[in-house]
Amino acid sequence: MSTSMFRSLSIFNYRVWFIGALVSNVGAWMQSTAQNWVVLTQLTDNDAAAMGVTMALQFAPPLLLVSVTGWVADRFDRRRLIMCTQSALLLLAVTLGVLLLSGAMTLPLMFGFALALGVVTAFDNPARQAFVSDLVSQENASNAVALNAASFNMARLIGPAAAGVMIVIVGTGWVFLVNAITFVAMLAALFVMRPHELVARHRRGGPARLADGFRYVARRPDLVVIFVMVFLLGAFGMNFPIFASTMALEFGRGADGFGLLSSFVAIGSLAGALLAARRERAR
Repeated sequence: MSTSMFRSLSIFNYRVWFIGALVSNVGAWMQSTAQNWVVLTQLTDNDAAAMGVTMALQFAPPLLLVSVTGWVADRFDRRRLIMCTQSALLLLAVTLGVLLLSGAMTLPLMFGFALALGVVTAFDNPARQAFVSDLVSQENASNAVALNAASFNMARLIGPAAAGVMIVIVGTGWVFLVNAITFVAMLAALFVMRPHELVARHRRGGPARLADGFRYVARRPDLVVIFVMVFLLGAFGMNFPIFASTMALEFGRGADGFGLLSSFVAIGSLAGALLAARRERAR
């Protein structure tokens, strides 16, 4: 059973990708936790609305630019594209860390960085998700995607709790610098991969691909239901950072309490991803 669940890890390229992505995702969740805590407690006087604006600026670009970023991920070499986006995110993390440690960070500056992070992430996410299919054969694609989700949620379990402890011990600025270091793991994984072992794919260009996707979903009532559910949950039910941070303050806890609350959210997602990885194919 365990061999079947982790079969994609027998492939060298996927194995190094999995390790690099896990380390990088831990750092990303640490930074996200620190960023929310900074806005809530350092740059404002427990203003949850400012935290909501920061999150909106960061998560709006991936939605608004989806037609462009999806086309870029399909049209260009994904490995090199991810190298570029990860390098840009590394530089942003270093700059944020330095500004916080020097005391020069302000709320408008944080809004600007949140928007910049959102734009870079808009190009990074589709390329990373699609790149998984370049690492394994078709018969292992379902397992690879599930393990990728498990890696993401394992990082979500570790990152916020680690960030909460770090914030209490050394402060928020260092969390951003640690995140910058974790990007090195992803870049190293991309460098040591064997390009000749990547799965060849047919590249199609043109804006029609997004329209094709919408037409395909429209013909599938089961997918329409899933898309509607995800939209409603994402828009109205998944503001966990705001809820968790304000709950931590309400109950007299600090950054460590916020980090722990944020980590607990990942337990169910991680279990679901591992259960999905056991299946031979998607159902």
